[in-house]
Amino acid sequence: METASNSGEREASIGGLLPASRAFLAPMSGVTDLAMRRIAARFGAGLVVSEMVASDELVRGSEEARLRAEGAGVTPHVVQLAGCEARWLAEAAQVAEASGADIVDINMGCPAKRVVGGWAGSALMRDLDHAVGLVEAVVAAVKVPVTVKMRLGWDDASRNAPELARRAVVAGAAAITVHGRTRQQFYKGQADWAAIRPVRAAGTFPLVANGDIATLEQAQSCLERSGADYVMVGRAAMGRPWLPGAIGAALAGREPAEVSLAAKHDIAREHYESLLSLMGRESGVRHARKHLAAYADEALASGLEPDENARRELLTTTEPARAIAALGQLFSTDRLGAAA
Repeated sequence: METASNSGEREASIGGLLPASRAFLAPMSGVTDLAMRRIAARFGAGLVVSEMVASDELVRGSEEARLRAEGAGVTPHVVQLAGCEARWLAEAAQVAEASGADIVDINMGCPAKRVVGGWAGSALMRDLDHAVGLVEAVVAAVKVPVTVKMRLGWDDASRNAPELARRAVVAGAAAITVHGRTRQQFYKGQADWAAIRPVRAAGTFPLVANGDIATLEQAQSCLERSGADYVMVGRAAMGRPWLPGAIGAALAGREPAEVSLAAKHDIAREHYESLLSLMGRESGVRHARKHLAAYADEALASGLEPDENARRELLTTTEPARAIAALGQLFSTDRLGAAA
């Protein structure tokens, strides 16, 4: 099923679900925690995807895996699963569905050595028969839509994303996401959006393009070059969880909601306090540091004078009250414009 968007561009439903906008929040391990996804969804991201969840760990009841797959307060709720065994992926998909997942995504794109070393993630692109068998197993196990995220291929000599996408859709996949790099590129160089277009030519399924999208202009260029229906915003959303929603609104011809300095401070504090609540103080403090560093960078990008003491305090203290105070200092409007 397809409908026309406000901008007149094509939008494609994903298993009957029509995302709120054409810009999604990408799954990022250790980054797209529930707190970040809730904020991004509130600001209008079309879909927000969980961190990669190890399928066997979710089935075995790992608390860390459960937290990664948690989706309370997020609709639609998308859980990304990683693994290389049909049994674990199928059972994990059932666990995710029973816990409220509206979409299950299979990771065939992660380039991390610890993941590909176990023949999961982008290593699956080296054995398409096996990869397609995993899609079939997951599709057969659940009633919710199943999607697949991949890269262009393992390396430049084997850019087989079009073939994998075509076969995955035949096996029942409801949508395909492609990151515009090979596994061997990791995150080096620039994502090649035009290289995604052969995947578009492989069928009429909903296609999502990913890689190096941080602005409306980049999103528009990516859509034009790739032929994709949607874009997925990754690292650029760290410290700016409102970004996918802003890009999505602009793609639809709407004026994105302005996020003031005060609002950015409130979002950063909400994110931090939510992580403490979700994970407990010790784990929450540790997990939050990468986010706090990104919010501190956003304060500088907003024109505020740097405060190295406050930044150091923010990223090293284990006392939540002191971190919150440092965050307030970094976003203090008293220093607005001094950096310029």
